[in-house]
Amino acid sequence: MSDNYSSAGYSGSTKSSPTRVQWSTRMAFILAAVGSAVGLGNIWKFPYITGEHGGGAFVLVYLGCILIIGIPVMMAEIALGRRGRHNPAQGIATLAREAGAHPFWKIIGVMALLCGFMILMFYTVVAGWAFAYVPKAASGSFVGENGDTIGSMFGGMLADPIALTIWMTVVLGLTMGIVLRGLHGGLEKAINLLMPGLLILLLILVGYAMTSGHFMEGVSFLFKADFSKMTGTGFLVALGHAFFTLSLASGAIMTYGSYLPENVSIGKTTMIIAIMDTVVALAAGLAIFPLVFANGLEPGAGPGLIFVTLPIAFGQMPFGSTFGTLFFLLLAVAALTSAISMLEPTISWLTEKFKMTRFKACMLAGSLLWLGGLGVVVSLNIGSEWTLFGKTFFDMLDYLTSSWLMPLGGLLMAIFSGWILKKTVMQDELGLSSTIMHQLWLFTMRYITPLAIIIVFLNVLGIVNF
Repeated sequence: MSDNYSSAGYSGSTKSSPTRVQWSTRMAFILAAVGSAVGLGNIWKFPYITGEHGGGAFVLVYLGCILIIGIPVMMAEIALGRRGRHNPAQGIATLAREAGAHPFWKIIGVMALLCGFMILMFYTVVAGWAFAYVPKAASGSFVGENGDTIGSMFGGMLADPIALTIWMTVVLGLTMGIVLRGLHGGLEKAINLLMPGLLILLLILVGYAMTSGHFMEGVSFLFKADFSKMTGTGFLVALGHAFFTLSLASGAIMTYGSYLPENVSIGKTTMIIAIMDTVVALAAGLAIFPLVFANGLEPGAGPGLIFVTLPIAFGQMPFGSTFGTLFFLLLAVAALTSAISMLEPTISWLTEKFKMTRFKACMLAGSLLWLGGLGVVVSLNIGSEWTLFGKTFFDMLDYLTSSWLMPLGGLLMAIFSGWILKKTVMQDELGLSSTIMHQLWLFTMRYITPLAIIIVFLNVLGIVNF
């Protein structure tokens, strides 16, 4: 199959928006989807939750959840996007009308748009931390410093609303600048540059970790399964992270799928995306844990593993400033690729729903995001005691998206694609090689995925505890 496609559109009696722009190559879509999935979750969160939940056994459960839950759901989201050929809200509404279903189902797309926008409000702030640490590492700020000093450095950054606002603005400005240029001139060009760069940086860091003298200890920690260290909570964390790490139910993958040409196999493409995303997460662990062990640090250090524990290691190792700079540059690039994907659904909705130019849509969305980001910044310092139901603005955004919008969106998407749409619709879009493969996918979406998401959802809400 050729990887060259026309951006002029597609044909098909059940399709809409025949002039919708499309990815120029299948690889462009793959890199964009991987860029969306590979973010702070892979390089910041995956290593520390692996450390918190015992290492290898957690990784094995996580990989199983990616295979059984993550891949089928991603296939569904890409297929829904391509079938609808619009932003998530209008695309799902179109599919509901095609299926003769109740207009209620458009809530899936509305929730996805809202979820991605709310995540981006605090994501630009957290991404700013990574950007801020690049010059810190390059200037040798970590060299010779102990844990208390580096912990104070991180705490001091969070306490400075001016610095946080500046770095948040930098991240948002870069994101807007890329998205403003459109699919081919902005997203594709940026992703084609950023993703290979990210992979090269990661390989360099893994290569350096191999010289630490503790590389095999890191390998053993990641891949030696000791299920005596796993708890019920660990299983649920693995399931939840497998679902969320692929950027599902936040509008990004559905929007990217709406630009996908007809003759691209969704099944094969999804497998490639999931494999690349998982490889990056595992490679991040291989880069981080050998350095942690080499410096006698704690792998289960929690969220501070990246911004406190690793800088201690970089400050003690030979060429630590160089490799610390590379690491935080890697983290910044990963954060930027995800931010781009989360902004695109909103821009797509504004341009299609209200016929705005892309420039006006970017300015409007960017302004609202900046104001929301300012609220997040203030909630970390001078407004940390301003709470609603005991949660700061930052905590509330995180709670609403991760505990409500994403689980509910994923659940509704599984029901919609598995039960509401005609079997032939998804069978046609997915292009699976056999009827058996489609039946397996359908069974997963109808029964396994909803049950798994409900369990995670109930656990997050504290209704069911394990």
